[in-house]
Amino acid sequence: MKLPQISGKELIKKLMKFGFVTTRQRGSHVRLEKNTKDKTIKLTVPNHPLLKKGTLSSIIKASEIKPEEIFD
Repeated sequence: MKLPQISGKELIKKLMKFGFVTTRQRGSHVRLEKNTKDKTIKLTVPNHPLLKKGTLSSIIKASEIKPEEIFD
């Protein structure tokens, strides 16, 4: 799947629909966490106007959510 060009703010909104919550922010970087029964998934999302493809890809991989589910 080809990833779309989106902002950090849009990605944060999409991740929050999957149970991630904002725990803190430092500068333009927002920290999100999601507790599962096995572990806590921690993500750092830059709140930039456009995320680079590699950054977006690595955040999605770390979130353990399929890209198709996020960008329906």
